[in-house]
Amino acid sequence: MAGKRKNPADAVLPPRVYRGKSKYEFHPASGGSVSLCPLGSPVSLVWAKYEAALKDIEEKTNLSGLIDEFFASADYHKLGNETRKDYKKYSRKLIPVFGKMDPDSVKPQHIRQYMDKRGVAAPVQANREKAFLSRVYGWAYERGMVKGNPCKGVRQFKEEERERYVTDEEYNALYGVSPIVVQVAMEIAYLCLARQGDVLAVQKAQLLPEGIFIRQGKTAAKQIKAWSDRLAAAIELSKSLPLKDGLSSVYVIHQQNGRRYTRDGFNSRWQQAKDEAQKKNPHLLFDFTFHDLKAKGVSDLEGSLQEKQQISGHKTITQTARYDRKVKIVPVVGGQ
Repeated sequence: MAGKRKNPADAVLPPRVYRGKSKYEFHPASGGSVSLCPLGSPVSLVWAKYEAALKDIEEKTNLSGLIDEFFASADYHKLGNETRKDYKKYSRKLIPVFGKMDPDSVKPQHIRQYMDKRGVAAPVQANREKAFLSRVYGWAYERGMVKGNPCKGVRQFKEEERERYVTDEEYNALYGVSPIVVQVAMEIAYLCLARQGDVLAVQKAQLLPEGIFIRQGKTAAKQIKAWSDRLAAAIELSKSLPLKDGLSSVYVIHQQNGRRYTRDGFNSRWQQAKDEAQKKNPHLLFDFTFHDLKAKGVSDLEGSLQEKQQISGHKTITQTARYDRKVKIVPVVGGQ
């Protein structure tokens, strides 16, 4: 309960608001001081500034504010560009549900309820959103900002491993109708076993005498993909990508203005190419993703799983095994 004001004239002021040397000051129960407006301001302005300060404090202490702090952190800015975009996308789903809650009032049962409802239509996205929220809580816990991580112990939905292997016929049919930008990207992804983000980010400075230097955005593995005639031909083809007069680009795969393609921009071209390929080849299926081209590359590599792991840059052999999708031909009984 607020104490009696020493100056009866101050009874009209909001709770915890006092006269400073030159301004009205708000002293929140959590500590500190917030300057509101100059002394002599009308009481209506003092109340307006007070309410705005209350709202600001509330937003900074709720989960939405915690997510904003994570987005402003060095940890977030060290992440790859595509990962940062994904995290922003996940936050737009979570904030309407949890944003106004005190971070410590969110319990595992709340996360489970969210997962169950979200998982009806999008179980994979529910997993990703939960993983992002767990990342935020883990970051905040290390800094003493929360008491624990409510995402821990909450089971994710089981995800079916992709088994789609892109056949040579499908690959060649798609390549044959694709624009140059898609053709070059396909070849780099397949030949270098590279993710889309790494393919679109390749700069001309990465073209070395020994091959193409690629630092994987996800695993941070550094490799030089040695030149082959086919890889060299793909890079040569990239030189025919159009540029506006007087412009140049540092990127191997670039737009007419010299800038790199965004994921959404490239995916639009990719989908158009797949639609065209489907029209011209109704007997084939083009239901594969761009990322499946990396799996095709791993599958088509010769050698043991250990050798494929070294070439792919995966941290574990289990990861490599998930990408090795070509069905093996084995002998029947008596046919060895």
